[in-house]
Amino acid sequence: MTTSESFAALLEESLGTGDNLEGTVVKGTIIAIENDFALIDVGLKSEGRVPLREFAAPGLPVELKPGDTVEVYLERMEDKNGEASLSREKARREEAWNVLERAFTEQQRVTGIIFGRVKGGFTVDLSGAVAFLPGSQVDIRPVRDITPLMGSPQPFQILKMDRRRGNIVVSRRAVLEESRAEARSELVASLKEGQILQGVVKNITDYGAFVDLGGVDGLLHVTDIAWRRINHPSEALTIGQSVNVQVIRFNSETQRISLGMKQLEADPWEGVAAKYPMGAKFNGRVTNITDYGAFVELEPGIEGLVHVSEMSWTKKNVHPGKIVSTSQEVEVMVLDVDPVKRRISLGLKQCMD
Repeated sequence: MTTSESFAALLEESLGTGDNLEGTVVKGTIIAIENDFALIDVGLKSEGRVPLREFAAPGLPVELKPGDTVEVYLERMEDKNGEASLSREKARREEAWNVLERAFTEQQRVTGIIFGRVKGGFTVDLSGAVAFLPGSQVDIRPVRDITPLMGSPQPFQILKMDRRRGNIVVSRRAVLEESRAEARSELVASLKEGQILQGVVKNITDYGAFVDLGGVDGLLHVTDIAWRRINHPSEALTIGQSVNVQVIRFNSETQRISLGMKQLEADPWEGVAAKYPMGAKFNGRVTNITDYGAFVELEPGIEGLVHVSEMSWTKKNVHPGKIVSTSQEVEVMVLDVDPVKRRISLGLKQCMD
């Protein structure tokens, strides 16, 4: 081997041809920080420059100093300026793809940050790789405002990925559903009648409200919301409201849960006979009118019936609605009290001449 040939071999061994390094991630040392660029030596005959912003995570400041070792992606040995063409973003993407492919194969959750909106969904930064989060996969229920979720780390499940096309589709909903299923199993296993739980009103119907207990729903019937008369659950509850409820009945086979709110309050019917003795007169409010009489509320949860025959001395066979109106304040006399059947018979005409 001639001197020139041996020198060329030594030079190649020292610097490398670079052909085998292009398109790979290499380690480099930061030589200097100039303006908004980091000057990096990756062992080639020329250094490369990388914008500092490529080293910062979304929303965080850059913390770099000369002498730090970093991994960068070598795109080309020399660009038009004779410098090595380097990219930190592509290095992060390569690293991220390797980690994500492993997570996808093993069906593991990954952590990402929602950082932008696109048509049909959102973009998620998975430690360097950008993924697509469809709008339908954000939450179990439709979310009106996603702003509180943006910028904070969230767990995601990878649904699809194609490295050649650079496509990743993730779901936050799948993670929530899985967590919800786990919470449901734990809750159902420990559920017993008489238990007091905290829940959130999920849906309101004519006959009651469905309360989310954290992975499992229970029915709060309209008659179990309060001791007083409630015609529609929306009079006392709103969707999204946090409530304390008691498990009244639980069927482990059908997994149906009946809930009550009034059971957590004192029963107004206790001691009602002493409070409302026969012959005593009280003021009340008309709450409901039927063909056979009018219901009068003496206090929240305590209602008595003024039968049509006890409404007037003179007006016979007249509809109660012709004598009193709903929400009217009236004076009534207690005619009979039955605490067992929770009935109080009242008279309106007895308070009149």
